[in-house]
Amino acid sequence: MIALAGRKITWAGLTPWLALAALAATWGRELPGLLAALVALVLCGAVLAAVHHAEVVAHRVGEPFGSLVLAVAVTVIEVALIVSMMISGGGAKAATLARDTVFAAVMITTTGIIGISLLVGALRRRTTVFNAEGAGGALATVATLATLSLVLPTFTTSRPRHEFSPAQLAFAAIASLVLYGLFVLTQTVRHRDYFLPVDRSGGVIDEDGHAERPSLRTALLSLAFLLVALVGVVGLAKVESPTIESAVASADLPQAVVGVVIALLVLLPETIAAVRAAARDRLQTSLNLALGSAMASIGLTIPAIAVASVWLSGPLKLGLEPVHTVLLAITVAVSILTVVPGRATLLQAGLHLVVFVSFLFLVVSP
Repeated sequence: MIALAGRKITWAGLTPWLALAALAATWGRELPGLLAALVALVLCGAVLAAVHHAEVVAHRVGEPFGSLVLAVAVTVIEVALIVSMMISGGGAKAATLARDTVFAAVMITTTGIIGISLLVGALRRRTTVFNAEGAGGALATVATLATLSLVLPTFTTSRPRHEFSPAQLAFAAIASLVLYGLFVLTQTVRHRDYFLPVDRSGGVIDEDGHAERPSLRTALLSLAFLLVALVGVVGLAKVESPTIESAVASADLPQAVVGVVIALLVLLPETIAAVRAAARDRLQTSLNLALGSAMASIGLTIPAIAVASVWLSGPLKLGLEPVHTVLLAITVAVSILTVVPGRATLLQAGLHLVVFVSFLFLVVSP
């Protein structure tokens, strides 16, 4: 740590501002190879800093509020990025950008993050436990939101295939906000105990270890650093996108690969935080992070693009292609069978990870 004006500045306090400075210096520019590598290193540092500050905030406010803070913060910034890219982009890419990004986020969180968390928990404890009531409610909300926003547009008849009419889009936006708000109310007020980690006997754990909680001032500073770090993470991911696009084009891969890579970068903070929680035998926290991020991605993106559609001149395609609809159906089915018992083994981890790898493979080879 560095001493400055009598105060100690740690790497976690310095890195978010370094990421913000790198973002300001590189925004809108195409980066040469060496500079792109340096920006990638700063991006990784910002991810680690975001996870650190999210854990400080979570320790102060407790679960499930801590998971909610990280999931909502990163999603709000991600949604702002998506909407700005759609308004400034135009063309076929803008028409499918929201759909591709939201679907990638859903698959990464429900199969990738959950699969890795289950794997870590099962390797350490053989059988990992969680609260089936909370995880089941979160999964049901994700499945409903995904169906309303990403599956139904493929089958409606008011507009060309994959598109909602203005009235249908407005309904989907309102329904998404209502469902997301209802879930947050349930998670944080009405049935908070459903979303707390449980021990081997099924008892609720309403604390995070025995360490002393950080002070309010420390938590507020970490919250500010968290927001700065997340702006850096999402912004630098966008800055790196031209380099990623060039690499994808050189490898003759589909354009959708770019969106998946950017989504993977943006979701790194949740991934690391979820894996750390699983390693501490707090799988419920991992599920809160993963399913909360998926839920926020849909519940906040759809209303945002509904408003942004006023300025969008081209079509807005939200409906999934058949292969993606099948993947979503398999994901929901596997997730239900994972959640219902309230405990999971290596088998469930393998199922989620195989579906995740299948998603990645079909993006590369559709």
